[in-house]
Amino acid sequence: MGGNFVFRLVFVDVDGTLVGKDGVPPCVWPRVEALRAKGVRLSLITGRPGRGETLGYARRLDPTGLHVFESGAVVLALSQDPHGPPATPFQVEALPQGAAREAIRLARRLGLPLEGYTAQGGFYVEGDSPLLKAHQDLLGLKAEGADLLRLEEPLVRLQVLADAHAPLGALLDSLSPELAAHIAESPKMPGVRFVSLTKRGVSKLSAAQLVAEAHGLSLAACAMVGDGENDLELIRAVGLGIAMGNAPPSVKRAAQRVVAPVEACGLAEALDLLG
Repeated sequence: MGGNFVFRLVFVDVDGTLVGKDGVPPCVWPRVEALRAKGVRLSLITGRPGRGETLGYARRLDPTGLHVFESGAVVLALSQDPHGPPATPFQVEALPQGAAREAIRLARRLGLPLEGYTAQGGFYVEGDSPLLKAHQDLLGLKAEGADLLRLEEPLVRLQVLADAHAPLGALLDSLSPELAAHIAESPKMPGVRFVSLTKRGVSKLSAAQLVAEAHGLSLAACAMVGDGENDLELIRAVGLGIAMGNAPPSVKRAAQRVVAPVEACGLAEALDLLG
């Protein structure tokens, strides 16, 4: 399979796939470089914003590639042109304004820590929950406190951070049909669920289709390595879906191959399968 280089584009999730509780295992980067040397493109695909440490991961995967952020709402094109910006928007999908406002008010009523991400790369928070501070530390980014209903920039994503006691069911049951919810976890914040809200129809799958088409490929010519339920659609849609050993049973069942957990060089093992 890998020796025939059937898969010309590989999508790589971040938390629980590229990044474990201690960061990126050192075994990963030599495999990335070896795969790129064989002509395979790599695309980061994550719920995280395309800034800071996460943008650095994208550059190491493919410094001139297309990378997916904000659960599919933002696709950035990277460039090494010294005279131009290092990253430019390739696609941005803003939240419907009315539905976003309803979701903000709902999160407030339920007392849920809330983050807002804008089309211009802004990162804003409401409240002083320790979860919000911990997430900023994880991302290596400082958020601004703001009234999300008063932002002038369009929002591309809202995110609720939920611990075991959070009323997630009440949130999900009351969301506008104009929004889609994507739930993820991170080994760096165990026990916390990240609930990303994007425009309905916007997801890792929709963005991956766009990236594949930009490279002249179908998803059948692509592979995906992931560990979360928000990776399920794409794992099922690509030519080779690979689940990490730390993935839940539903993701492992959907995948064609299962590799070791993130801390045991599972991503390096997956990339070896492809090259």
